[in-house]
Amino acid sequence: MSETTVATPASQPSQGSQPSQEFEKVLTGSATQVASFDTHDKTAIQKFQHFLHGSPSAVPLIVLVMSVAVFGIILGGKFFSAFTMTLILQQVAIVGIVGAAQTLVILTAGIDLSVGAIMVLSSVVMGQFNFRYGLPPAVSVLCGLACGALCGYINGLLVARMKLPPFIVTLGMWQIILASNFLYSANETIRSQDLARDAPLLQFFGNNIRLGGAVFTYGVIAMVLLVALLWYVLNHTAWGRHVYAVGDDPDAAELAGVNVKRMLVSVYTLSGLICALAGWALIGRIGSVSPTAGQFANIESITAVVIGGLSLFGGRGSILGMIFGALIVGVFSLGLRLIGTDPQWTYLLIGVLIISAVAIDQWIRKVAG
Repeated sequence: MSETTVATPASQPSQGSQPSQEFEKVLTGSATQVASFDTHDKTAIQKFQHFLHGSPSAVPLIVLVMSVAVFGIILGGKFFSAFTMTLILQQVAIVGIVGAAQTLVILTAGIDLSVGAIMVLSSVVMGQFNFRYGLPPAVSVLCGLACGALCGYINGLLVARMKLPPFIVTLGMWQIILASNFLYSANETIRSQDLARDAPLLQFFGNNIRLGGAVFTYGVIAMVLLVALLWYVLNHTAWGRHVYAVGDDPDAAELAGVNVKRMLVSVYTLSGLICALAGWALIGRIGSVSPTAGQFANIESITAVVIGGLSLFGGRGSILGMIFGALIVGVFSLGLRLIGTDPQWTYLLIGVLIISAVAIDQWIRKVAG
C-alpha cells in the first residue's frame, strides 16, 4: 500500500482503517518527554527541612532534651531531682506567661517591647489601689488586669488604625509606661509582710503544692493552663487561624474576609491582659509589689519566642515552642549555676542560641518556600 493513501478521504470504504493506523503510528513515534515530571525523591536533608517547616517546635524540643541530657550527665542525680526540675519551672513561670503574650503579637508579624513595662505597671496598680485607696484586693486585681488590657488596646489602635510600625509604637509605649510606673508609685515598694497581712490575694500565685520532692507554685500551674488554652485557641478556633493568616499575609487575609484591623486590636489587647496576669504572678513570685521588678521581661520573652522557633516574620510557629525556648534558658541558667561557672557564660550561650535559631528559621523558609 502506498504511503500517499493517508491523504485519501476517510469516507471511502476501501480505505476505512487506513487513517486510524497512520494516526497510531504518529502517536507511537511522538516524543513523550513533554509529559514527564520531575519525580526525584527528596534527600534526607530536604525531608528533615520540610518536617521542621511543618513542626516548628521540634527544634527547641530537641535542644531542650539534649540540654537536659548533657547537664544530667555532668551533674548526675543532683540535676534530675524532682526539686530541681520544678525549680526550673518556677524560674520560667513569669517569662512563660509574658512569652505567651509576646507569641500572639509575633504571630501577627509584630513585636511588643512594652510587655515587661505593662506587667510591672499592672502589679503596681494592684498594690496601690489596695493600699493607697483602700479597695478590696479582688477589686484591685481587676483594676490591674483592666490597666494591662487598656495599655494593650492603645498599642493595638496605634498599630492597626494609624498604621504605625509595631516596633516604634511599643518602644515608645515602653518608655511612657515605665515613666508612668515610677511616677505613680513614687518608686516605693510594698513589703511582703504588709501584703501577707492585708492582701494575701495579691500573693496568691506564690502559694504552692508539694508532691513528694516536687514543688509546683500556682504561678507554674497558671502558666501551663494558659499555654494549653492558647494552644487550643490558636489551633482549633477561627480566631486562631485568623491570627496566623494576618501574620502570613495581611492583604490576602483581608481579601478572604478577615477584619485585619480588628484582629490586630484584639491581639494586642489580649497581650496586655496576659501581661497584667503576669504582673499578678510576679507579686506572688517575689512576695512584694516592686516598681523595679521585671526589668528584662521584654527581652526575656523575645528570647524565649525566638529560641522557641517562632518566625519573626509572622504566620509560623507554635506557642509550645515558646515554652520549650523558655525552658531551655532555664535549664542553661540553673545548670551552669550548679556547675559553678561564671554567669556570663549563660548570656554567651543564650546569645549563640538566639542567632542559631534565627539562622535555622531562615534555612527552613528558604528550602520549604
